[in-house]
Amino acid sequence: MSELFNAAEYLTERRVTAGDGARTAVHHPRGTLTYAELATEVRRVAGGLAALGVRPEERVVLCMADDVELYTAILGAMYLGAVAVPCSTMLTGPELAVLVADSRARILIGSHHFADAVRTAAEAAPDLQTVIMAGEPSWQSLLDAPPLQRPHTTWDESPALWLYTSGTTGKPKGAMHRHADIRSVCETYAHQVLDIRPDDVCLSVAKLFFAYGIGNSMFFPLSVGAAAILEPSRPSPALMAENAAKYGATLLFGVPSFWGPLLAADLPDDAFAQVRQGVSAGETLPARMFTGIRDRFGVEILDGIGSTEALHIFISNRPGAVVPGSSGHPVPGYEIELRRTDGTVITGTGEPGMLWISGDSICTGYWCRTAVNRTVFQGEWMRTGDQYVRNEGGSLTCLGRTDDVLKVGGIWVSPAEVESRILEHPAVAEAVVIGIPDDDGLDKPIAYVVPRDGALVDPDELITFCKAGLASFKRPRAVVVVAELPKTATGKVQRYRLRQSHTTVPA
Repeated sequence: MSELFNAAEYLTERRVTAGDGARTAVHHPRGTLTYAELATEVRRVAGGLAALGVRPEERVVLCMADDVELYTAILGAMYLGAVAVPCSTMLTGPELAVLVADSRARILIGSHHFADAVRTAAEAAPDLQTVIMAGEPSWQSLLDAPPLQRPHTTWDESPALWLYTSGTTGKPKGAMHRHADIRSVCETYAHQVLDIRPDDVCLSVAKLFFAYGIGNSMFFPLSVGAAAILEPSRPSPALMAENAAKYGATLLFGVPSFWGPLLAADLPDDAFAQVRQGVSAGETLPARMFTGIRDRFGVEILDGIGSTEALHIFISNRPGAVVPGSSGHPVPGYEIELRRTDGTVITGTGEPGMLWISGDSICTGYWCRTAVNRTVFQGEWMRTGDQYVRNEGGSLTCLGRTDDVLKVGGIWVSPAEVESRILEHPAVAEAVVIGIPDDDGLDKPIAYVVPRDGALVDPDELITFCKAGLASFKRPRAVVVVAELPKTATGKVQRYRLRQSHTTVPA
């Protein structure tokens, strides 16, 4: 039997009732919001959406910068019982139009940073009726409507949030989350792994439209009366260091594509002196980055794996017990299985298998994707698409996505293992390894690398370096030096775009 529960009330008014009304909830570029002020703004946005005719369980698409307007729009939509759909701000207008049309949304809220994409999407979305732009008269009109005095009577099972997958495959899908899923990730990862506290201040590289980012900057801090830092701009190492010092960040959430440049940045070693814990997700954190950040800045990074479908991290390292290069152990509240291709479960160590997970935060499925749903979601279990291996001691190491693992000369090769070796080279800042067919149609590992600032990469020397630390068959057959790697908005490398750039092994 479902119980009455509204995630927006849980994150805002519940804290006011608990006596946290005067505590800072949000730091933003123009000031701060206390919990009492945040609750008031959420009711105003919810009232404005209701005045526009937004109905419970109807989708509200958001293409907005990480600022107060997006923060209150997400919470306001959920407070009303509608479904918040924050979308990547890196989408082009036609790409955003696909999501607006797919969600059947009648209302789209944007911010001036992305006005061109919003207008283009609006012209191509047949069900869209209203466009609101933050900072313009339409947004003020929204706030001028009578505020909603109480949350809609949603159940824990009611839909609250859709997050479109980041599209590393090029085909985004809307993962549908319940109000209960938000409470679940707070009570599992945030409370039992991070041990998040009321005096914590959260600073996240990942933005709010990403499952990782919305947990870091909204769900987790608001669940305990802590504070979040919102930053609309691109998160460079210098900007993150500035914000960490200005607001006293204690929890720093990053991704590997941030930690690498941070190591190479010209910053003082005490730039993150107040940070008590670092966190990484998105892709496997190379051991070099873990030890480098720890030794230079004194910040221990907890690497883990999460997903849009699970809403946040479900396997993680633990404070003081990190196994570098691994994703750690299952988060309390989640079960994992490694399965062979025939479906049997692997119980021992050292044998690779497909990672399946079970937990209360897993989405109810993808919107209008029946065939995919039947493959990915089976009973209480979800197929992640990741190949993993269990180590001695029980930690788990990612070998890559199923489509990424290569078979070279009849032997399986993990791109992550080769990438980790390449990243040990002092001239390399970023690396990704993919399989490209040779003249016989057999896959060969090819490395794409981004040099460190001021460094030169000699492809032949780098291949020799790999041979010195890996079995010879694992070495890249060619090295392609590039200025940057194609990535999603969440920092994941779009390997399919690299594959499309070459049909045969480059000379």
